[in-house]
Amino acid sequence: MFLWIPATLAASVLQVGRNALQRGLLPKSGPWAATLVRFLFGLPFALAAALALYALTPGATMHWSAAFWANALTGAVCQVLATACLLVAMRRAGFAVGTSMQQSALPLAAILGLVIYHDQLSPIAWAGVVLTSAALLVLTWPRQGASGPQPVSGGIYGLLSGLCFGYALNAYRQADIALDPRHPLFAAAATVTVTQACQSLGLLMILAVWDRPALKSVFAAWRQSLGAGLCGALASICWLLALGLTPAAQVRALGVVESPVAALAGRRMFREKLSLIQWIAGAAVAVGVAMTALA
Repeated sequence: MFLWIPATLAASVLQVGRNALQRGLLPKSGPWAATLVRFLFGLPFALAAALALYALTPGATMHWSAAFWANALTGAVCQVLATACLLVAMRRAGFAVGTSMQQSALPLAAILGLVIYHDQLSPIAWAGVVLTSAALLVLTWPRQGASGPQPVSGGIYGLLSGLCFGYALNAYRQADIALDPRHPLFAAAATVTVTQACQSLGLLMILAVWDRPALKSVFAAWRQSLGAGLCGALASICWLLALGLTPAAQVRALGVVESPVAALAGRRMFREKLSLIQWIAGAAVAVGVAMTALA
């Protein structure tokens, strides 16, 4: 059954759309309020998907163990940090470059999985990690003629984003297993809903105390914020559908199509241009991610 292919392609395009809408909120809202948009405005859609899957999954149970909460909450914090860093990287290094950096989460997750959870990597996967790392170094290296701290700091934020996303991937995987190991699709949807609720509550409280103007700007631009939340929720649903139909490695490998889509979006929406070296490095990132996923 090849339904996973259009589902993965749709998820990639929707994810680029969500990132673009969040990126558009940065000038007025700042990175933390723009990060809130992803979780708060996507929460109703995530909750609806989780409830639907619960109704369609006979025997689904939820084990609210200490292992679940520890992994879910640490993963949630890392995802918030990763999203904020990604948005800053997109603003400073470019939308397409920032998206390629986000793809580095998979190889970084493989390394963290080896160190923290003792997961094993094949030689091909290690080659993919090395290729991705080298390509990211090229992507984040300041271009000729660039001045000031912006290009360099954009690369640093991008790598921090990949590192935090990598940890979050591992933590969410462990949380899913702890919640309901027999029904991974439902467990993933339930974990997403719980973590988005915690992330929304935490960011709302922080912004209400320290940056109320930014919080108000998010609700003032509610149409754009709701669009970002909807795109994010639909992307998550499409990812879950694809992962339920075929092995995760194939889904992650095909998901690298997000990089060229982001390059086109960056050119049309933000008038960004990539050099030939950046195009080659971006393609190398995609190949390295695919090697890590399929190994």
